[in-house]
Amino acid sequence: MDDTPKEILHFVAENDVKFIRLTFCDILGNLKNIAIMPGELPRAFSHGILLDASGFADCCEDLLLVPDGSTLSVLPWRPKSGRVVRFFCSLLHQDGTPYEGCTRRALHTKIRELNALGYSCEFGTKSEFYLFDCDQEGCPTHIPHDHAGYLDVAPLDRCENTRREICLSLEEMGINPQYSAHKYGPGQNEIDFRCSEPVTAADNMVHYKTVVKTIAAQNGLYASFMPKPLADTYGSALAVILTVRKNGQNIFTLKDGAMCAEGRSFIAGVLSHIAETAVFLNPIVNSYTRLLHSSAPNAVCWSFENRNPLLRIPGQSGLHPRIEIRSADCCCNPYIAFRLLMAAGMDGIRRGLELSDDLQCTAEEKTFPLLPQSLEDAFALAEHSDFIAQQIPQEIRRRFFRETSRQIALYHAADDPAKFEEEQYFLSV
Repeated sequence: MDDTPKEILHFVAENDVKFIRLTFCDILGNLKNIAIMPGELPRAFSHGILLDASGFADCCEDLLLVPDGSTLSVLPWRPKSGRVVRFFCSLLHQDGTPYEGCTRRALHTKIRELNALGYSCEFGTKSEFYLFDCDQEGCPTHIPHDHAGYLDVAPLDRCENTRREICLSLEEMGINPQYSAHKYGPGQNEIDFRCSEPVTAADNMVHYKTVVKTIAAQNGLYASFMPKPLADTYGSALAVILTVRKNGQNIFTLKDGAMCAEGRSFIAGVLSHIAETAVFLNPIVNSYTRLLHSSAPNAVCWSFENRNPLLRIPGQSGLHPRIEIRSADCCCNPYIAFRLLMAAGMDGIRRGLELSDDLQCTAEEKTFPLLPQSLEDAFALAEHSDFIAQQIPQEIRRRFFRETSRQIALYHAADDPAKFEEEQYFLSV
């Protein structure tokens, strides 16, 4: 279908669409939306829909939501009669100028900068989550839905049918899952996605969380993306897969057994800035509860092999060379995270950084630099970082730091830190 307003209005009329969700993200990457009726859609395209921004953007003015026609998707779990569709939207001031705090627009801007230099990027994700049983009143418990382990099958894997429904719903929406499996923890699952251009990948990641929670609820379960929901088992990660091309050529491809200088410099740039960007990749207190666990990649290192490095370089002999950043979690705002990872790698190319063999994770015992050990430490690094100041627009930086500072203050004021994490995050992420 053509994504012009005329074609979209025709689709809405022909397919009995009765509700249109205009979606966007707050500064922390949480999906927000308002619903309009079909009769309002022409005005949404031509002028935008007025939105009271005080509740999510610390903004004293109303903003406009303007739908991106290319992101139309039917919500498959809603009734076929009186269908519901959604669009991702741009945030504008009332005079039509872009809102400086729109993280989706900030990612678009960075992509255009890279494209002007002859580079293009694609992102994919591997996202882990837990499925928990609900009680008789439908309230979430901390009882995992099964006690299966890594790559187990039914009947041990009781999450299988729910994962299947999630993947089918995602596929019907045009979000492309690639693999799904049971992970190490009881009730823990992972769904991997094909690589897409950065904004599409970030859109998919944001909406994916809503799909998982919705389908889980329809099956009488509760899905949690909390990085460390259970104290005595594995945490849930978000692995970010990144492919970079220069003039159409993959910079991570091995030639005569070696990676080109640009590829090595890009990886070196990511590793050199990973500690400063940690607060954006791991933005809540519970993120660091996960990173402190022995199985989490909390040391700044890289490897061609799967030795639990922070950055892995898989598939070098395959058709799709790429890098995989393994320290992030699903609480991040993917628009900010993807922008920073691209910027860090490009800074490595600009400065001609060399990828250090001292940071290569091998069978040999080594000591590596560590990521920040708490949200407070990560916040302090980012707040004083020239790189972050240069790469994150001022309004986005101001709002993100304000929210992070508030979270840290609440944590330190809590009588029981563990209970704080439980109450603040289990039911919200």
